[in-house]
Amino acid sequence: MPLAPYASDPAETRGRLYDEQRGETRGPRDAFQRDRDRIIHSVAFRRLRGKTQVFVAPDGDHFRVRLTHSLEVAQIGRTIARALGLNEDLTEALCLAHDIGHPPFGHAGEDALEVALADRGGFDHNAQTLRMLTRLERRYPRFDGLNLSWETLEGLAKHNGPVANPPWALAEVDAEFPLDLKSFASLEAQVAALADDIAYDNHDIDDGLRAGLLDLDALMALPEIADLWRRAERRFPNAPRAVLASELIREQIGLMVNDMIGETERNIAAAEVDDVAAVRAADRALAAFSPPMARHERALKRFLYDHMYNHPLQEEVASAARDIVARLFAAYHADPALMPADWRQALPESEPGRSRHIADFIAGMTDRYAIAQYRAAVGSIELPEGF
Repeated sequence: MPLAPYASDPAETRGRLYDEQRGETRGPRDAFQRDRDRIIHSVAFRRLRGKTQVFVAPDGDHFRVRLTHSLEVAQIGRTIARALGLNEDLTEALCLAHDIGHPPFGHAGEDALEVALADRGGFDHNAQTLRMLTRLERRYPRFDGLNLSWETLEGLAKHNGPVANPPWALAEVDAEFPLDLKSFASLEAQVAALADDIAYDNHDIDDGLRAGLLDLDALMALPEIADLWRRAERRFPNAPRAVLASELIREQIGLMVNDMIGETERNIAAAEVDDVAAVRAADRALAAFSPPMARHERALKRFLYDHMYNHPLQEEVASAARDIVARLFAAYHADPALMPADWRQALPESEPGRSRHIADFIAGMTDRYAIAQYRAAVGSIELPEGF
């Protein structure tokens, strides 16, 4: 399928920080396909299987983790990219990599590292994604990081919009390989951002219902949800309630995807963009939900925060998770000998590098590894139900 004129063309890439043109022809892949494959083969990507999405990730359960979430985002992103004539490989690469910077225990772990680094520049999981992919992954003999293309790094840096005040980790990457942070990113990056919203809005409902933290009847307070439920009941009057809930979620994903495709096509036509440079120069994001769908999506997020993310059981688990990360950071800072030899030997002697290095180590941990390291470095811990 030919690319739309406003799509990102791998033949027109701005290249990579390090030149790799040394006779390496590892398969018939273009720049964005190689980026996607490097991400999939990275250690950081594999670790996502052990990192919290909403619920702390125990072994052998049915809840989503960061890895399965990222795969679901990529599936939705590719569907939208294909409908809009965008580059599917770049979209997929961005969807797969967007959460690589998340520390263990999701946002609770991020909050703890933000406090630990408060006077050393703070911690931001989006910026940490760039740091992981440009510095901390070490798989190649000629450079640190994965040496991804400019377009992939730009999309990861700006998928939520222009960045006026980049956190230190992103500022370091930008100083080395300028990413034009004050402009909008490609449409592929904008699609990846909304595919993330579609995935977690809907799949968190699925997990919340399974966990018993969400009540299906309470969800019916949202008119759009009630309409979808009645539609499902009419189509499948004898289906079990749990199966109808799955049908409702599938229908809502389809509605959100179709709405976004239609609204984005209208925005592209209205802005008269005819190349990717015009997309970046636009005065707003062109990939978007329609106003009614945007209002519904915001209401859905509020519902999830009120009924699940801030649920007392979730707050108890999050508090324990923040304590694990905070005390683990303090233990390593007080006694670096508690860290593995390779991390200990690379520890900078002065601040802020010293604290940031410790945060890098913790941010790469899975949930279970962080708990094991806590027990080894700090001591026993009573974990609340949900761990």
